[in-house]
Amino acid sequence: MSVLTLADVYRARRRIEGRVCRTPLVESPSLSALARTPVYLKLETVQPTGSFKLRGATHAVARLADQGCKRVVTASTGNHGRAVAYAARTFGMETTVCMSSLVPDNKVEAVRALGARAHIVGNSQDDAEHEALRLTRDEGYAYVPPFDHIDVIAGQATLGVEILEALPDVANIVVPLSGGGLFAGVAFAAKQVSPKVRLTGVTMERGAAMHASLDAGRPVQVDEQATLADSLGGGIGLENRYTFAMTRDLIDALILLDEASIARGIVHAYRQERLVVEGAAAIGIAALLDRALPEQSLQRGPVVLIVTGANIDIDQHRRVIDAA
Repeated sequence: MSVLTLADVYRARRRIEGRVCRTPLVESPSLSALARTPVYLKLETVQPTGSFKLRGATHAVARLADQGCKRVVTASTGNHGRAVAYAARTFGMETTVCMSSLVPDNKVEAVRALGARAHIVGNSQDDAEHEALRLTRDEGYAYVPPFDHIDVIAGQATLGVEILEALPDVANIVVPLSGGGLFAGVAFAAKQVSPKVRLTGVTMERGAAMHASLDAGRPVQVDEQATLADSLGGGIGLENRYTFAMTRDLIDALILLDEASIARGIVHAYRQERLVVEGAAAIGIAALLDRALPEQSLQRGPVVLIVTGANIDIDQHRRVIDAA
């Protein structure tokens, strides 16, 4: 029996309504011409915190607020922490965000700008998560996981519902894949509404924890590495409860991309789509540019690429564009 139902997803949507944007779904003429099928971009870049993470964070924080919670803590590669800080502030909660030294400075400062405490610890997302769990255990915070929590997954799943409502005949949805909260939620909702829709996960070659775990048949630990797709860094947790199994059961294909491909995705988004996006958000575009999606899959019908976030360090963005 599934731990999540479609009714749960619709309840999540009602709970976050007015706090999270219903984001645009726009066709890309350049990518449609390349793929020879309609290609649409789901622009989570317009969320108030600049990424899709606001959906899951807002739903989880709202549930905690219903229980009278006053202090929350999380671990983040940047976007989830920013989302938790934003959501918690609207409910009058105190927030601590644990982040590793690999998190870009712009994402650390964005968390602080929302009034949250940015607690830098260790050299990996796993280190940050261990500290967040310690604060939960020793200091009485309520923990808001970045992905492996049913309230977070339900919040992310609202994105899948939106896609199917706007484009009922979508045949392919391409989702950046990290810890699996977004993938699990979108894939679950999409396949509940339209069982034949194909779900492709895309991630970077450097330190792809979910890919390694799927290959091993169980959650495994990987070394986190610096990458343009920094939002996709970190492990999935050796005690993963939800996202590993959901991703394993719902994924139709998984694509790995190198750093040069991710850079090309960033450049294309800027020059052709007029979008400033982070590496993780450009990864679906990069997969199309690399012709990594099988021709047979593209022939099935329209493609949606989830453009997950805009929170790239502007100096890094400039270097990528200048180097192209």
